[in-house]
Amino acid sequence: MDGTLLSHHSQSVPESTKLALKILKEKGIYTFIATGRHISEIKDLPLENLEFEGYITLNGQYCYNRDGVIYALPIHQQDIQQVLNLIEEKPFPCIFVEDEKMYINYHNQAVEKVQNAISTPLPDLGDLKRGLTHPIYQVIPYDVTVAQEKAILKQMPHCQHTRWHDLAIDIIPREGGKQNGILEILKQYHIKIEETMAFGDGHNDIDMLECVHIGIAMGNANDEVKSHSDDVTDDIDHDGIYNALKKYQII
Repeated sequence: MDGTLLSHHSQSVPESTKLALKILKEKGIYTFIATGRHISEIKDLPLENLEFEGYITLNGQYCYNRDGVIYALPIHQQDIQQVLNLIEEKPFPCIFVEDEKMYINYHNQAVEKVQNAISTPLPDLGDLKRGLTHPIYQVIPYDVTVAQEKAILKQMPHCQHTRWHDLAIDIIPREGGKQNGILEILKQYHIKIEETMAFGDGHNDIDMLECVHIGIAMGNANDEVKSHSDDVTDDIDHDGIYNALKKYQII
């Protein structure tokens, strides 16, 4: 979504992308959002009332459509307990993400900087111990050093992580990822992998780009992401999605 569908320079979805999505819908081609974001964040973004068949959220851990939940994969409870122990010993800002809500233990300048970068308000404050009694699908530590990052991951052996900002990482179940959510969606809709295309620009898009039949990196993606794609299109502010769909004669 960020840097692919939504431009943080213009704070909007490019007009060419809106047109491309309109044409895809008219042709009966299903479109899905695959994002690290939570449903509450998606609702607050300026998506111009765009409609999608379904949503692969929290980096693949929570997938749903208008009829309900298709797939959900929470973090192991042992890992939740152990990250809570770390936060109690040496506090750092951390978001816990449930199915319908997300909350953080406290705000600081790092949290403010990251949230501004993704055009999103500060998360609500909440008691992280709630995670001991409610399924947590994603944990987002902020403002942690490299040493702290390693310590966190050591205490969460059932998990993997992705750094999506200099000051923030996403932690999800080890067997999770966008590719896992995509495969569940394809199963639900009886779609073959040969019929898929995906666009991405971030490190958390790599497994998705490798999973689908045609993985397209945005021009604004970094070199690592581009190296894992089948093709590279223009950046988001220069009609990247529209141009790629035209190139492959899909629209």
